[in-house]
Amino acid sequence: MSSSDIRRIVATDCGSTTTKAILIERSETSGEYRLVARGEAPTTVERPFEDVTLGVINSITELEEITETTVPDGFEKGRRSLQKDGQVWRQLKRGKRDATGVKTTLDGSDLYVSTSSAGGGLQMMVAGVVKAMSAESAERAALGAGAILMDTLSVDDGRKDYQKVERLRQLRPDIILMSGGTDGGTKSHLIEMAEVVRRADPKPRFGDMKLPIIYAGNKEARDDVRKVLGEGIQLQVVDNLRPTLDKENLGPAREEIHEMFLEHVMQQAPGYSKLLDWTSEEVMATPNAVGKLLKEYAENEKLNVLGVDIGGATTDVFSVFVSETGERVYNRTVSANLGMSYSICNVLKEATVENIARWLPYEIDPAEVRNRLRNKMIRPTTIPQTYEDLLIEHAVAREALRLAFIHHKSLARNLVGNAQQRDVGQIFSQAQSGGSLVNMMALDMIIGSGGVLSHAPKRAQSALMMMDAYQPEGITMLTVDSIFMMPHLGVLSEHHYEAAKEVFERDCIVKCGHCIAPVGVAKEGEAAVSISGTGVNLTVPFGQIVIIPCAVDEFKDLEITPTKNFDMGGGKGKTVNAKLEGGTVGIIVDTRGRPFTVDLNAPNRISRLRSYLSAFGLPLP
Repeated sequence: MSSSDIRRIVATDCGSTTTKAILIERSETSGEYRLVARGEAPTTVERPFEDVTLGVINSITELEEITETTVPDGFEKGRRSLQKDGQVWRQLKRGKRDATGVKTTLDGSDLYVSTSSAGGGLQMMVAGVVKAMSAESAERAALGAGAILMDTLSVDDGRKDYQKVERLRQLRPDIILMSGGTDGGTKSHLIEMAEVVRRADPKPRFGDMKLPIIYAGNKEARDDVRKVLGEGIQLQVVDNLRPTLDKENLGPAREEIHEMFLEHVMQQAPGYSKLLDWTSEEVMATPNAVGKLLKEYAENEKLNVLGVDIGGATTDVFSVFVSETGERVYNRTVSANLGMSYSICNVLKEATVENIARWLPYEIDPAEVRNRLRNKMIRPTTIPQTYEDLLIEHAVAREALRLAFIHHKSLARNLVGNAQQRDVGQIFSQAQSGGSLVNMMALDMIIGSGGVLSHAPKRAQSALMMMDAYQPEGITMLTVDSIFMMPHLGVLSEHHYEAAKEVFERDCIVKCGHCIAPVGVAKEGEAAVSISGTGVNLTVPFGQIVIIPCAVDEFKDLEITPTKNFDMGGGKGKTVNAKLEGGTVGIIVDTRGRPFTVDLNAPNRISRLRSYLSAFGLPLP
């Protein structure tokens, strides 16, 4: 199918509660692909409907109704007819345009793609030999394929065999991924793990078919593992995740997870077989699609990217960073207990009420904060009614983002077991793990997504939350996913990258602006950085936030000179020249230092927090 044939694209994302549809068309005037309409409807995977395609049709009906009255300039006016005979109408089939029954150019779409996380998404367990090596590689493979990781079993995890058996029976995963041993290495531990799985005889969550297991371990042990597991389990063998200590090969396992997701999970959910017939390409797991988009975008644009999707129950963190070998490595983690509604009390428990209260720019009893968050947990679908409620919610978001990021950094790291050159100080270090891939000084872009970031009343609030939680260093572009269409664009990027890129840049992400953040500390009031260039000449003292007015698509050539105690990426006191872009906020200068902390009991805490709000032009409580 030639991309020049594709003039209209429909994409849907079947979420656990809402099915979201978007309509993308190629503009008659500019030739660019742009978002034309967006619709949504309740997902219909559960009773009484038990047919996911009903929600899909309802969301696409909303697209049709919107286009009847509202179409952006540069596009043909009129109602789009996107469904026919109760299904999504595609004109392009097997690469040819279907002219049967076509009355106008507004009939049908050329490409229909979909993602899904309905039915609880893809739930997996992984099993490896060494927790810090093969099991960790298996975690990266599963998380990168869009799975929710239920548990990780390993020979050295401290649990007895009977406890592992109980755990497998209790959780009932959709798929198990087994790994361990370099090629030609250990076999006995893999056979032990296979024995545990066979004794547990776990049943899949859906249907009464055999439980699918992917084996991605030592190739010498394949026959032994197959023999131990027996006929009661469907075993699929792929290339080893860790063929050698210094090499990780996640691709084959991720592809197989995707195939098994379609075959074992999707096919069991009501209505999915119909949906698979309608789509031009295979349906993709929602988190997998988001990761696919970020990975494709980072590789094509040569960027290091950090993305986050903070939801009501979970927080997903995605990153693409250059590794020691020079290739861009994609990682995803899921913090399944950190969220803004259903999991809000888990954030309270993990972060502590004092760490949440420290972000509030007014005096409040921590017990009051605790009670308000408990009320939110009881009524998870409520939204803040007062400005104070909103500030509390934003304080929780900072802690959820911070904790999820710590979790992500612990998993996104160079391989354990690599031969590394160490200095004298490192010889005595007991740390097992490789160094983290997350390098904030090298980070080019942060993308914030999820209700609390996407729907903040002002974009400046989203920017400040991301700055406080992630503490970007050097020069970083801050952006927000405006209406959460990254899953749609992710599945589209695999088949038509240019269309996905154009809509992503023009309609999906909203640029808040570049953030300039020198690394270092000084006394309050001492000069931290001097900035000069296009209409700018200022020196910013330590401990402040300053906004340089600069609109979206407006650029400034700036010379940034940190003082001797500060580093902008070129070394302490070294000048950096950069062409920076503004946004809905402007170019942000953050001289609060790195690492930057806020102490609940600091005497000037409230005045400092209020000065940050004032710098962004945000109202004071």
